[in-house]
Amino acid sequence: MKDASSQGEAQVPLLASLNTESQVHLIVGSNPLAAARCAKSVGSGARPTIISPDADSLQYTLAAYIEQGSAQWIQRDFQDSDLTSLGREEVDHVVDMVFVTLGAGHPLSTHISKLCRRLRIPVNVSDAPELCTFSLLSTYSDGPLHIGLTTSGRGCKMASRLKREISSTLPPHLGSAIDRLGTVRRRLWEEDFAAGLCDVNFDVDEDDSTGQKHTFNNLVTEDDVNAAKTRRMRWLSQICEYWPLSKLAAITDSDIDSILQAYSSGKVKDTDVNGVHLSEKKGRIILAGSGPGHPDLLTRATYNAIQSADIILADKLVPAPVLELIPRRTEVHIARKFPGNADQAQEEFLRMGLNALTQGRQVLRLKQGDPYLYGRGGEELEFFRAEGYAPIVLPGITSALSAPLFAEIPATHRGVSDQVLVCTGTGRKGAAPEPPTYVPTQTVVFLMALHRISALVNSLTTLPEGDCGSPPQKRTLWPKETPCAIIERASCSDQRVIRSTLEHVCQAFEAEGSRPPGLLVVGASCHVLHKPEDQKWIVEEGFRGLDEIQKAIDMPVMNGTA
Repeated sequence: MKDASSQGEAQVPLLASLNTESQVHLIVGSNPLAAARCAKSVGSGARPTIISPDADSLQYTLAAYIEQGSAQWIQRDFQDSDLTSLGREEVDHVVDMVFVTLGAGHPLSTHISKLCRRLRIPVNVSDAPELCTFSLLSTYSDGPLHIGLTTSGRGCKMASRLKREISSTLPPHLGSAIDRLGTVRRRLWEEDFAAGLCDVNFDVDEDDSTGQKHTFNNLVTEDDVNAAKTRRMRWLSQICEYWPLSKLAAITDSDIDSILQAYSSGKVKDTDVNGVHLSEKKGRIILAGSGPGHPDLLTRATYNAIQSADIILADKLVPAPVLELIPRRTEVHIARKFPGNADQAQEEFLRMGLNALTQGRQVLRLKQGDPYLYGRGGEELEFFRAEGYAPIVLPGITSALSAPLFAEIPATHRGVSDQVLVCTGTGRKGAAPEPPTYVPTQTVVFLMALHRISALVNSLTTLPEGDCGSPPQKRTLWPKETPCAIIERASCSDQRVIRSTLEHVCQAFEAEGSRPPGLLVVGASCHVLHKPEDQKWIVEEGFRGLDEIQKAIDMPVMNGTA
């Protein structure tokens, strides 16, 4: 066997976590990198001092730190004596750490590096690994959890990506769980110490760099007095070792109390940690969008949520083909929303969801379209978060963009429309919102507007009669010949499109009737691919696009001739 220190072995950097509270960090330079170094220094509790002669090149975030008093600025060139005169009194005014951000080609970089090495001051020089005695890691932080990564100066961008990849695999709120479990560990020690079961020292052999001892899983017998004294501490260590990270991250104070009570009552054995169960299952809430209508337009995440939910609270306009995907065993409630009862129905759903969560059930709040686009998704998230639950929000394909597509209306089209505006046709408590001003190159999609389409079109094309002497409104009116389209039940087999102009669309809607849910699209893009010729409006019925694709997928491929 060859020792790790044998010649030919690659050197491994000594990675360490430093306590730099109240240290003086000298930063030479005033560029964006100097600002990044200053932010790291301030975040670690140190006191950075910036040396730079040029006020014009002072990076704006550096200027903010200086103005706040978090950093000191010495406006002059670097002097050798700065290394031994600007530090703390308790270390004879020697600075604790130096960052040179001037780059490898600057003559001061090599000079300062040599001085620091002679004085044994840790120094970091940008773009010059050979001049550094230390380098900063690419770090991910979550409370007390800090993960550092280095590529030894050979791939800084790769280090950043690897950090993202690693952190994305960790469950949320893991830092809070570490805090909570650390508090429990101290609590166990204090109780055992008071009972005379352990020594005075706490964390005497604890170090993040050491792994589990070879005796970690040894059976503790009644005759082993020393091991019996630390039984509870070893039991907690096994929980940290064996429980899934997602379960550890979700642990709460009440869960901890239940676990400790179970242990004290003898229901939990230190040799059977994986058998420990929380006293009660914590409920989970998912807010998901069901898309415009066709079940094939559900995201896979929402489909999986439908299949696994214990109770589903669905908007009344979620189409029947989507509701048919719900397993027969699942409890389903449809919102009892009708004119004048929307707020009461919303409150009823919130209470039903909260009641199911307290019972430990998985709740799916199934909304039409996308939860955050006029779907009250943000309000519902705030409600459940205030009650101690963290909702998972799943996006849905919004009809604001998909319905025009299914009606062959390009929301943007070169030379015709370069912007899209999504508006609601109904404000809070049914009030009419302020109409948008006319922009010739804009496509406007009005949701929840067909029930008051006459008033909406009137507000777009005419100014209201104001009181005498009132200033005129600064708003460009929409020409009555502006193309528009009503799209109802988009992506469903009974989809209907009414193509017209603002001048005739109200008459068309009155003549053809209503088929909710629907929306109104206004703008020149409505007549790019379809234009009524000498007609006030035209009506197009039905939609087969997605079903035809499915038929093509299911149809066997035939080779040769019949």
